[in-house]
Amino acid sequence: MKLLWVKSDFLHPPDRGGQIRTLETLKRLHRRHEVHYIGLKQPGEDEGPRRAGEYSSRWYAVEHVVPDKTSLAFAGQLARGLFDRVPVAVSRFRSRAMRRQLHALLARQKFDAVVCDFLFPAANIPDLAPVTLFQHNVEALIWQRRLAQANNPLQRAYIGLQARRMERFEREVCRSVGSIIAVSEQDAEIMRREYGAARVSAVPTGVDTDCFRRPEQVDAKTDLVFVGSMDWMPNIDGALWFANEVLPLIRKHVPECTLAVAGRRPAAEIQELARRDSGITVTGTIPDVRPWIWGARAAIVPLRIGGGTRIKIYEAMAAGTPVVSTTIGAEGLDVRNGDTILLADDAAGFADACISLLRRQEQAGRISGAARDLVSSRYSWDAVADAFEKLLTSK
Repeated sequence: MKLLWVKSDFLHPPDRGGQIRTLETLKRLHRRHEVHYIGLKQPGEDEGPRRAGEYSSRWYAVEHVVPDKTSLAFAGQLARGLFDRVPVAVSRFRSRAMRRQLHALLARQKFDAVVCDFLFPAANIPDLAPVTLFQHNVEALIWQRRLAQANNPLQRAYIGLQARRMERFEREVCRSVGSIIAVSEQDAEIMRREYGAARVSAVPTGVDTDCFRRPEQVDAKTDLVFVGSMDWMPNIDGALWFANEVLPLIRKHVPECTLAVAGRRPAAEIQELARRDSGITVTGTIPDVRPWIWGARAAIVPLRIGGGTRIKIYEAMAAGTPVVSTTIGAEGLDVRNGDTILLADDAAGFADACISLLRRQEQAGRISGAARDLVSSRYSWDAVADAFEKLLTSK
């Protein structure tokens, strides 16, 4: 099979869940198929294109500037977003150069399948009819949940505007593409019901169990760890909620409880957590999160906003670290409350679950053991890639 893969970035360093999911899937597809990869390249970001040969036969890097969210250029994008029919989250990745490159590629070469990875590159694809949309999240759902958490009236008005535009854009794309691959049956059902998408299938999230297997000797680093990209709004919201509302309740019973927030590009408000509380560590961008997962007594996923499925949960399970999550954080995953994970949605319940794992080693060991057995037996990346391949070849 000759495959054209379209994405809004490259895959190294793989420090986000979507990047990891794509990278592990593509590496396995590349063993059996000819993969052509096209992505946007930020100035100075050279590692991605340099390592693209690890998962593709040919690759095309399209120069494109995506302004940092703290910059004046991003403020200009937000202002233009008041009048643009396309949501800002999509227009940031709109590229005439990529559209021209794709038009030329599709005109001179025949591909057996074209994959649009995430919703955002869809704005650059000339014809969506033959395309398979690899939908890691229901993007409009994330915006709706963000709106529900917003308090400032001006913020609510702007987020509401962007949520409506995202829903409209996502519906149009889902109805235009030839097929959709979702990351959970829950997401697939939302797209069928809300968007009228006809051909939607789901492949599960996978994990590299060998990579995350706990070594015999582990250095204790923290009581609780929250892993994720700390420039992503749902993670920022979750970390702030946990630090401000949940952690004080835990410390009433476990006074010395420590928290590590481990993830790339922490926003200013995340860095402030460590400045005001000596029991909180914000690692910033690190080359390897595994020592922090292994060195924690429990992993937390305190998400109140989000969509898709969280690879970080399966990674913690593979590492033998018990997990406490909100329902939103664990949605779409094959987990059972009290068996392979602890779930809670309010501050008091989340605190109680963390306290239980910190105090009851037997419970923590039982949950982590059952979780490790689950991901090892069912969710290898080889199985996920095989399922993905079958969907592409069955078109």
